[in-house]
Amino acid sequence: MSDFWFYFKMGLEHVLDWQAYDHILFFIVLTVPYEFRNWQRTLLLVTLFTLGHTTSLILSVYEVVSVDSGLVEFLIPCTIFVSALYNVFTAGKSGKKDRFNLLLFAALFFGLIHGLGFSSFFKMLTAHLDSKMLPLLEFALGIEASQIIVVLVVLVLNLIFQGVFRFSRRDWVLFISAVVIGIVIPMLMATYPW
Repeated sequence: MSDFWFYFKMGLEHVLDWQAYDHILFFIVLTVPYEFRNWQRTLLLVTLFTLGHTTSLILSVYEVVSVDSGLVEFLIPCTIFVSALYNVFTAGKSGKKDRFNLLLFAALFFGLIHGLGFSSFFKMLTAHLDSKMLPLLEFALGIEASQIIVVLVVLVLNLIFQGVFRFSRRDWVLFISAVVIGIVIPMLMATYPW
């Protein structure tokens, strides 16, 4: 049972680590357009991201896929930037069903990219194990739990700033997305591989 907690806790810390805050930024921009009444949609987005993250991690750990880590380190902030930019251009606009379908695809695809970013460390950590599948699934449960924590925090902040401080949803989404873009641009410049 202690192995379960080890890998589960590692999944939690992977997302909630303030020094590697890329997951947090991604889930902030993914969740900021939603309210608590949209909890099913946000949970579906989180789960699809975890599915993509776990799939690419499994493919990488079992050496089915190999991608240059420098490229992955650049693509991760690209996913955050694109998501934030998408919010800027769609804040306050209609056509929610079409946008949500696009977000479902983006969450899965961006999860694939983010999963590759952790694969080298996870390979090193599980190199001595005969079977890596159970630790991968335990890690994925930690990822899912921590992402739900981030989503809940964002939804609470949405409620406070839109309900108490009377920000319009459009202005709140624009403000948070612009802040995230400002944080991500230096990350893009620092990881630019060419």
